[in-house]
Amino acid sequence: MATRNGGAFVLVALCVSGLALRVAGAREPLMPAMYVLGDSTVDVGNNNFLPDCSAECRANYPRYGVDFPTHKPTGRFSNGYNLADQIAQFLGFTESPPAYASLPPERILGQMKTGINFASGGSGLQDQTGKHWRVYTMTDQLEKFTCAVQMMGNSSYDLISRSLVFISVGSNDLFEYVDGNATLSPSRNDTAFLQGLVAAYKSYLQELYAAGARKFSIVSPSMVGCCPSQRFAGAAKKDLDGYRCFGTANDLSRQLYPKLHSMLQDLSADLAGMNYSICHSAAMAETVLKHAASPTLSKPDGAGHGVLRRRRAVRDGKCTKFASVCPNRDNYLFWDGFHPTQAASAEAAFALVADQGLYVHPINLTRLAAL
Repeated sequence: MATRNGGAFVLVALCVSGLALRVAGAREPLMPAMYVLGDSTVDVGNNNFLPDCSAECRANYPRYGVDFPTHKPTGRFSNGYNLADQIAQFLGFTESPPAYASLPPERILGQMKTGINFASGGSGLQDQTGKHWRVYTMTDQLEKFTCAVQMMGNSSYDLISRSLVFISVGSNDLFEYVDGNATLSPSRNDTAFLQGLVAAYKSYLQELYAAGARKFSIVSPSMVGCCPSQRFAGAAKKDLDGYRCFGTANDLSRQLYPKLHSMLQDLSADLAGMNYSICHSAAMAETVLKHAASPTLSKPDGAGHGVLRRRRAVRDGKCTKFASVCPNRDNYLFWDGFHPTQAASAEAAFALVADQGLYVHPINLTRLAAL
């Protein structure tokens, strides 16, 4: 989400849209299919179909979706398209593949030919993360993916190996870790916690590889302490950094990226044919904070619709039907207490596609798709 001012969001969104239109006009997508795993940054509605999922972990009510083509909520935690949609558009698809939970059993096999989105808002790398929300854990998502691959039989390998596995997860683990009194506990072991997250990530990737996946695009957690809700939490704990963000949470984000990158380097060396692209989201977000010229980017309560400034308009960091929508939403980083705006996601997507090594390593998504 690197930008120097709010106007840059509009420019980058147009760039991404232009790329999507050019690719969409091609005879075939750049990859045969796209499979999405992770949390609310890429969920396109799975939680809406989970009967036991609590209302706080769904995005099926106004004002979500106000900038989506239908102008209605879809289960995306955004005012419009999210990161999974924008990456799918670059690859030549109309939007993200459909949510797994929205598909009747008889459609799953056919849908695997072009992709399925397994992501679930509230999930994390640890199974206990988001458990109280009763969402799809990462273990659940992997099980559903591998079962669908098995349904395809011997024909699955060629398709899966040439397709993209797109993963954005880890922020909720950090949110829950710093919740409560974690930042005040002298006995906490940040290194052990982060190593546990990396070990879980490695296990998931090994399972995906065993199912045939060979191309992985991974988004590391951003500066989670700068979410509007976390800025308030940091202020309450008197733990604000130089950006007026929750300092401990941001430190964890910074520490996690090199551990993930090192793990991926080692894993790709061990697993023949594995290729990956990882985005250093925390570094991108730090660029935003260092160079932001627009005052809307520096307000602690700078959610896109301003709900954090209105009583009854926000609950648990999510917007509600009482929210008053700002007219200049493309100038904001955040749509609600946790999630980026469509414009901010577009800028992240542009980096994933076109970055030449500043934030995305060892190759960008354009090069990954060409392999």
